[in-house]
Amino acid sequence: MNSVELEISLPPGKIDSNFEIINQIRKKLSLKKSDSVNFRKLKQSLDARGKSPVYRLKLLVYINSVLPIRENISDKFSILKNRKTVHIIGAGPAGYFAALRLIEKGIKPVIFERGKDVRTRRRDLRNIQQFSVVHPDSNYCFGEGGAGTYSDGKLYTRSDKRGEIYYVLKLLNEFGAKSDILFEAHPHIGSNKLPKIVSQIREKILECGGEINFNSKLTDLIITNGKISKIVINEKSEFQVDKLILATGHSARDIYYLCQKLKIKIEQKPFAIGVRSEHPQSMIDASMYKTSPRPENLPASSYKLVSHSADRAVFSFCMCPGGLIVPAATAPNEIVVNGMSMSRRDSFFANSGIVVQVNTMDLNSQLFKEINQLYERNKLNPVNWEINKELMGLRFQESLEQLFYKVNNSGSQSAPAQKISTLLTGKNTSNLNPTSYIPGIFEYDFNNLLPRFIFNALKSGLKEFGNKIKGFDSDEGQIIGIESRTSSPVKIPRDKVTFKHIEISNLYPCGEGAGYAGGIVSAAIDGINIADAISS
Repeated sequence: MNSVELEISLPPGKIDSNFEIINQIRKKLSLKKSDSVNFRKLKQSLDARGKSPVYRLKLLVYINSVLPIRENISDKFSILKNRKTVHIIGAGPAGYFAALRLIEKGIKPVIFERGKDVRTRRRDLRNIQQFSVVHPDSNYCFGEGGAGTYSDGKLYTRSDKRGEIYYVLKLLNEFGAKSDILFEAHPHIGSNKLPKIVSQIREKILECGGEINFNSKLTDLIITNGKISKIVINEKSEFQVDKLILATGHSARDIYYLCQKLKIKIEQKPFAIGVRSEHPQSMIDASMYKTSPRPENLPASSYKLVSHSADRAVFSFCMCPGGLIVPAATAPNEIVVNGMSMSRRDSFFANSGIVVQVNTMDLNSQLFKEINQLYERNKLNPVNWEINKELMGLRFQESLEQLFYKVNNSGSQSAPAQKISTLLTGKNTSNLNPTSYIPGIFEYDFNNLLPRFIFNALKSGLKEFGNKIKGFDSDEGQIIGIESRTSSPVKIPRDKVTFKHIEISNLYPCGEGAGYAGGIVSAAIDGINIADAISS
């Protein structure tokens, strides 16, 4: 088989033309007219740094040879005959991909998910959006598919394990995602497409003999001789377990409290807290593409920003071009915001988390004194925040989420907001801008909502970002808060080789909730790695 890797560039208007791609291949390789050409895209990225945007393509080219057929990974999944069983808590990407890998290895997964199936879950999302009714076990964070299902479906990751990344992307493709995700530099699926894909994964698990239980919340663990002997679901049903994968996601705070109660070792870890910025997508496009309006053959532009101008990192997180800001609270008395996009990314707005690094050394009793000063400044009663070292980060998150809720006074999911120019200059120029955030926004001074080290770093970062993207710090930009669920503030420690908890020999902490992932793909990879460790 005669094949070669090749890199070419194409203008946006020709990116979907196989004729143009083959023409460039022929020129670069000096091929004869009689030579046949087939190719497969390995990577495709949009480079907007020059005067005109251009696509960079990395191709695998076959000369005088047919394109090899890609085998379906899911064809290896068959009806389970082995009685060996592994229990999984959580039906997010970590839990579901662990289940798929276990099936591939001939092991039966039994999954318990506190939330609802992905279709029924939609009703609770509507309730929080339209009526500010928060279902504590079915929301943007909890339910089949996890938090990523209704948060754009971004599939890019910092992991460098290409084989495992391809495995995840190929399976998503087989379950309904477009093949573009196999080569796009920044692939995404879209919140309107992911539910069907998640449903297809569920059907495959069930078809092969796995079990999935919805509305089934882990409420207790029974530990015998350093092992979990039983799990308790919904406070009443007990199930014997041999091995338990704990893949509950970054917002399952009750699990951390349960670990603390049962003296299962947990640790602090760094995380980030900040706000979600919102701008007109046209403004971001004009700055990134250096032209306005955006040409029809170019996608809504995105950005990635980092500032070290303060004493800590300030960075963009989960940027959603052509997206919406959504309420991501998991309890009725808190405000949490996040971003999402549909597959077409055609909203008027661009939004992104702009968050500040929080280190474990920041978490101390003095910080909680400052939190109570913020409560008093906003004419709210101070709160007795119990200080526990392992859960300080979690309590810090809770304290700010509740503060953002209480200053509203309406009992709704309406969120505090402020123009970026107002925050930077202290001068209130005009009313707030239109927003994609359906529950609504109201103007509030973030200087009275955020601890000094976060506010100062955020102010410094936003000022620098205004130098990088024209208009970012203008009247057209505003911030909405609070963006506090970037990652878990708690880590559940495990052995680096066996993936077992360092003290509980049959407990496998997994994914974002355990502190070992940051997104759909990395969580899925973590679930796969644990399944491999269990089956080896």
